[in-house]
Amino acid sequence: LFLLVSIYEFGYFEHLENDTEENMDVLIFPSIHTKSLFIGCQLFFLSAMTLVTLSQHLSLMWVAIEATTLASAPLIFFHSSPRSLEATWKYLLICSVGIALALLGTFFLSIAATKPDGSQTNLVFGNLLSNADHFNSQWLKAAFILMVVGYGTKMGLAPMHTWLPDAHSESPSPISALLSGALLNCAFLGIFRVYEICHKANLGAFANDIMLALGIVSLVVAAIFILGQSDYKRLLAYSSVEHMGLLALGLGFGGIGVFGSMLHALNHSITKASLFLLAGIILINYHSKKASDVQGILTRSKALGLLWLFGFLSISGSPPFGLFLSEITIVKSGFDQGRFIIASLSLGLLVIIFIGMATVFLNMTQPQPVLKSEKIHTPPPLRLKPSMLYPPVVLLLLSLVLGIYLPGWMKDLLVNIARQ
Repeated sequence: LFLLVSIYEFGYFEHLENDTEENMDVLIFPSIHTKSLFIGCQLFFLSAMTLVTLSQHLSLMWVAIEATTLASAPLIFFHSSPRSLEATWKYLLICSVGIALALLGTFFLSIAATKPDGSQTNLVFGNLLSNADHFNSQWLKAAFILMVVGYGTKMGLAPMHTWLPDAHSESPSPISALLSGALLNCAFLGIFRVYEICHKANLGAFANDIMLALGIVSLVVAAIFILGQSDYKRLLAYSSVEHMGLLALGLGFGGIGVFGSMLHALNHSITKASLFLLAGIILINYHSKKASDVQGILTRSKALGLLWLFGFLSISGSPPFGLFLSEITIVKSGFDQGRFIIASLSLGLLVIIFIGMATVFLNMTQPQPVLKSEKIHTPPPLRLKPSMLYPPVVLLLLSLVLGIYLPGWMKDLLVNIARQ
């Protein structure tokens, strides 16, 4: 994902440098020093997220997740507009509070892991799993709640999601792709690890109920704000809230739903990154994030219009894309586990979200109606650079492939993770 975003940025920066002064309210010219800072922070961001995935010590993982906040904040502020400043401060304040709660939860987990003889179990994940059946259940419950709320804030679960729409919509599009496609999954990993510990400690039902509550609230909030949304980048941001809710539902349902969540995390990263990259191309050409100002994409560029529509079909969970397979797996697990009300409600909310997103996406691709009294004129073609178009093409093709064929090694890997 980082490689494709880096390729995309060649054309992205060239467009920013060559844009005219009349578009300064949308895009701010990056200087040499600004670009150097941007690239440095982006590499720091990548390193921090890599450390999150590699760390087996929960304290080190917390440090890495906190580092992602510090690395990504300057990237959100890149355009230096008042709105990006507001988004950056909101991101820093809300996520810092969340991460502080996660740290407190980590302390509580350490207390829960204290052995009867007073000796400590270190916070290495494997050791915690092997000794989980001896943990103090009350301290572990408190640790789970705090860590879920803390990391759930960074993950974008409602009602702790309020930083996400602003940060994703005001960030440069390649950074939005990394925030939604990679950063949210890092926070999900933190929740998943403490979720596994709870199951090993015979607190699975407790953990499942909390995840189901957060999952369904996230879907409800996403459905409310997606309907009638006028900003297409904020629309994609609220779509991320929806999909993070689905990840939580998969864990809450348990069974095959955990496998569905793992697969969904992968599929969402691929598809949402492609849509944010495409949104960047649209923003550069139309100079507006209002969906009502963007019409006739198909008329001005069939390639971009078709990719935008394919991206919509993928992110809405339509066959044959990968998200269809993972969403069906998660919802089916709800019915299999006897959670009929929650599964039915989530299915209904997904339909509402589909309608809301379809309205925006289809209106953006269709040309503006022309009255009989008006002269018909052909709009100029959109400016498309190959380096900006190829990355979303590759990502959408990958989403399509994963919806048609899931490699055996990948399936075995996800199944093994779910069985743990």
